[in-house]
Amino acid sequence: MVDLGLPLADPGTPDTRSPARLLVWVGRQQLGMLLIAIAFGTVWMVAQSLVPWAVGQGIQEGVVQGDEQRLLVWTAVLLGLALLQALMGSLRHRYAVNNGLMASFRFIQLLGRHVARTGAAVQDRLTTGEVVATVSNDALRSGNAFDITARLAGAIASYVVVAVILLSASPALGILVLAGVPLLVLCLGVVIKPLQRRQREQREQVGHLTALGADTAVGLRVLRGIGGESAFLDRYRAQSERVRVSGLHVARPQSTLDAAQVFLPGLFVVLVTWIGARFVVSGRLEPGELVAFYGYAAFLVIPLRTAAEALDKMTRALVGARRMLTVLEVEPIAAEPESPVPGPSAGAGLADARTGVTIEPGRLTCLVSEFPDEGAALADRFGVLTDDATGASFGDIPLMRLSLAELRSRVLVSEASPVLFAGTLRSTLDPTGMATDTEILTALAIANGLDIVEALDDGLDDEVDERGRSFSGGQRQRLVLARALLADPEVMILVEPTSAVDAHSEARIARALHDARAGKTTVIVTASPLVLEVADRVAWLESGRLAASGTHHELLATVPGYRNTVTRGESDE
Repeated sequence: MVDLGLPLADPGTPDTRSPARLLVWVGRQQLGMLLIAIAFGTVWMVAQSLVPWAVGQGIQEGVVQGDEQRLLVWTAVLLGLALLQALMGSLRHRYAVNNGLMASFRFIQLLGRHVARTGAAVQDRLTTGEVVATVSNDALRSGNAFDITARLAGAIASYVVVAVILLSASPALGILVLAGVPLLVLCLGVVIKPLQRRQREQREQVGHLTALGADTAVGLRVLRGIGGESAFLDRYRAQSERVRVSGLHVARPQSTLDAAQVFLPGLFVVLVTWIGARFVVSGRLEPGELVAFYGYAAFLVIPLRTAAEALDKMTRALVGARRMLTVLEVEPIAAEPESPVPGPSAGAGLADARTGVTIEPGRLTCLVSEFPDEGAALADRFGVLTDDATGASFGDIPLMRLSLAELRSRVLVSEASPVLFAGTLRSTLDPTGMATDTEILTALAIANGLDIVEALDDGLDDEVDERGRSFSGGQRQRLVLARALLADPEVMILVEPTSAVDAHSEARIARALHDARAGKTTVIVTASPLVLEVADRVAWLESGRLAASGTHHELLATVPGYRNTVTRGESDE
């Protein structure tokens, strides 16, 4: 098997103008491998198409004419054709499978990168289940269109070879083949359009079912708490029934297509054989040529069925490509600037003209607002996680003019809803795989999370469930904080990082975080007095604008609104 070099270093920028253009674009990316597979497939099928001709010549010259030497020659030719078929068939299969896998994984990588880049924008338009179904089903189905290209090319080439031989032996039979094969393919095409439409409808129903299952699994604990399992079970059962019905609607044209793939070529074989037999009786064909014609009639079933299979796979690929385009066409909330500029030198601060907030470099700053969403919105603006960060700047450079890659590498925003990915705990905390165990444990100690690792059977090698569902909310927050600390960004922005932990743990985390990030820019959106206590500076927002700033104790003494907000937070603990 050829080394595919997966995952690809760069899957490229796809052509998303139409499903067909997307498939063509992928084909161009692996054109060399496609051409090699097509070459092997062509030789393989042409060698098969020459077998009836060699058999006919051997019978005519060796048996009918009684020439034993010619019989041995044609036997050797048949042996050579068999060996050539075996070699070319093996190579064709290897490269065909490689093409299908390469295309499928290119689609998967394109979708994965796009979903990661667009983030919340995809969640606004598509459910998790729909995205998962697109990756797991549509990408693989679309890849099958590249698997069959080698056989389709061989089928076309062998059809041409057979047609030429038939035309030279009998123009009437040659014309029958030339006209009959395209006609049969057109007849099969009549079934394709309704099949394509029904496959698309079924795909949508399956996506809805997958989404419902994923959403139910995520909220299973909540459902059990409120006794809602039966309601969701009824919804899932109803959607399952819709999937079953749509599957039956697909099965009807699919079964018709499958039957036509057998019946129409068989009918064609009978017709060619009958006409050839009449030609022998009338003396227009030799007996050896009749055997060859029968062999051609039987052989033509292969390219005809290959063409029908190719139509079916191309149809499925187009349906899958159309679904993938619904994901790829989602625009990210934060767009890449057309002409990005270099970022400021290290040690620059942040500023936001809308709110009047400035973040001094090298210090721990807390943002407190009478409405919690205002602080979170400002964090999104500083991280350019919104479609409009106008007025926000990094040093003297507007944030919206920086490349997203540079911004993400220098400014990290850890949002209020922590998300953990499936895999080992080590890979979850350190996705780059560059941190040592000592560094990971140090980050966990700062986040007060060593007890989490100690409670696991395999420690850092323990498997994390999807979204970290096996951990409590407080544990997830501490693990996410450790992950952010391991990234060690120039600017770290944390949104309510300790809202789900107990007061004792929160106080320890606040002190350890302040010491660990000494000399580095850290911003925390919080109203917790335990965290505000260790802040170098606190910014107080009223009605979305900076109203006051200072230390926690200064603001408690001079700003009633701040005092009311913080006291309320304190009493809620």
